[in-house]
Amino acid sequence: MTHGFMKVAAGIPSVSVAHCEYNRSHIEQLIAQAAEAQAEIAVFPELCLTGYTCQDLFFQQHLLEEAELSLMKLADATRSLNIISIVGLPLSHGGALYNCAAVIFKGKILGIVPKSYLPNYKEFYEMRWFASGLQVANTTIGYAGQTVPFGRRLLFQTSSCTFGVEICEDVWAPTPPSSEMVLEGAEVIFNLSADNDVVGKNHYLQQLLVQQSARCLCGYVFASSGYGESTQDVVFGGKAFVCEDGHLLAQAKRFSTEEQLLISEIDVERVRNERMTNTTFTSSLHKQSTYDTIDSLALFDRTDMRLTRPLQPHPFVPEGEELDRRCEEILQIQTLGLAKRLVHTHVETAVIGISGGLDSTLALLVCVRAFDLLGKSRKGIVGITMPGFGTTNRTYTNATNLMKFLGVSIREINIADACMQHFNDLGIDPDRHDVTYENCQARERTQILMDAANQMNGLVVGTGDLSELALGWATYNGDHMSMYGVNAGVPKTLVRHLVEWVANGMDDSNCRTTLLDIASTPISPELLPAAGNDIAQRTEDLVGPYELHDFFLYHLLRFGFPPAKIYFLARQAFSKDQYADDTIKHWLKVFHRRFFTQQFKRSCLPDGPKVGSCSLSPRGDWRMPSDADATLWLEQCDAI
Repeated sequence: MTHGFMKVAAGIPSVSVAHCEYNRSHIEQLIAQAAEAQAEIAVFPELCLTGYTCQDLFFQQHLLEEAELSLMKLADATRSLNIISIVGLPLSHGGALYNCAAVIFKGKILGIVPKSYLPNYKEFYEMRWFASGLQVANTTIGYAGQTVPFGRRLLFQTSSCTFGVEICEDVWAPTPPSSEMVLEGAEVIFNLSADNDVVGKNHYLQQLLVQQSARCLCGYVFASSGYGESTQDVVFGGKAFVCEDGHLLAQAKRFSTEEQLLISEIDVERVRNERMTNTTFTSSLHKQSTYDTIDSLALFDRTDMRLTRPLQPHPFVPEGEELDRRCEEILQIQTLGLAKRLVHTHVETAVIGISGGLDSTLALLVCVRAFDLLGKSRKGIVGITMPGFGTTNRTYTNATNLMKFLGVSIREINIADACMQHFNDLGIDPDRHDVTYENCQARERTQILMDAANQMNGLVVGTGDLSELALGWATYNGDHMSMYGVNAGVPKTLVRHLVEWVANGMDDSNCRTTLLDIASTPISPELLPAAGNDIAQRTEDLVGPYELHDFFLYHLLRFGFPPAKIYFLARQAFSKDQYADDTIKHWLKVFHRRFFTQQFKRSCLPDGPKVGSCSLSPRGDWRMPSDADATLWLEQCDAI
């Protein structure tokens, strides 16, 4: 296992109905391929050693004996392979026939699990041949020349995870065995299935598996029968899925005549972290186990793993149609949050500083939507542009044009004279462009906004975003402060997409052009004197690329990952052409240093709506001492 990732495989072998030797040889080949690909556990379809569609042939003793012999051979063939394999076969025990999953490793049969729920409707009549394993108590049986644990209440332990096994219909039950297994400690579930294909069923099944992985906070690996099964009445198109905590990581190609081996990785560390922070899950844990856990003694040390699962470089920004849905939903959340605050405070105006940058633009768009929602005149929105020493013609023009096109009230207050007076009062050299020079401008602007809000019975709408809060890239009691921060839950990489999304839906071509130009303007606080229309400060040159910082932030907040794992993920999410390894290391350390030292700014944040899975509100998602020591994190950054 590398950084918590466990490589898994779901195999769809070619099948010859009732020809055990043929089936065994094809399964054996796929196991060898999975081992070559460094998979730790491979699962195969239900009754794959005999074929699922044997029907009354399951009562033939010769077939049952051949299935047992095939399992013996298959187990023997794995002696030199460092992989756990899960295969399906019929097994006779105590006068009953069971549909079973056998777990094998290095020649040993670790355990055999019978199917709990047997379909007996429509085209499936399993109760004609098999008995349910629901009433089977855990025991040991003699099978395939070994003494083997047998029963439905078995879990299996490796160096990477604890896993459980269920079979096909089990996951369709009102209370699937997997729901019980995860409360007993299973982190990954493997399902051996023979799922036929009819119109619409595949999509429903996919949703079912994804939701089961979400409900159980687990990895879920599913393999179903494919080409070669009898097509007498139904067709088995061959399905395989790998899911994790509500996400589909990989799926096989359906209706293929070729064998398939689907490989992906389950992030077991993520599963464990999710469970620790989910009190509903922890409150449901069984206090006294009714399961037997079998230690397979399987040790996996994968130090050179390359991930095959999808890894988004921009985890806050979905793709395709989902981006449209996400943008609309986020804006609705921001809008409703602000609307409630406006009504509750009985204010007449919303006061907002407009710089011509991304954040203030998004906040203004939210204000407009909130006033429209409440049926208020947009003239009640007072946009104040406050040019200073670093303001460029481009941002100034965009700010004033945007306010004009949106129909809000416009005020302009130049801060240069007030700042010079302040410098003179404190004996500050205005030619010394240090942090005092910069912060004076930010605080002057905030003072203007606050006093203007008092003057007009208004409320100051904050513009700072989630990424700035994470890095502390805000002047304390300057742009850090407002009466309601509508962007507090929106990361910088998403702000641009939101502005562009609104722009593309605009009927007014002038407004659309202005919004798109704002979205393409380099991010800058514009606090240092500008040379003509050229921005003197580019934020990402100073604190680092926001797409890296948002990537770091997501994995730190959402899953509690350490620096070494975040670095591992970043190297795989971004190409070397985008960021060299040393560049990622550098900004990763900057991120952690700033994240810890700037907590004091987050500890006194104004109210603002949470819009996604990550938030830094000190009253909600993130409660951290302002003086926490970053040594452990910085030392790991140095050790990478």
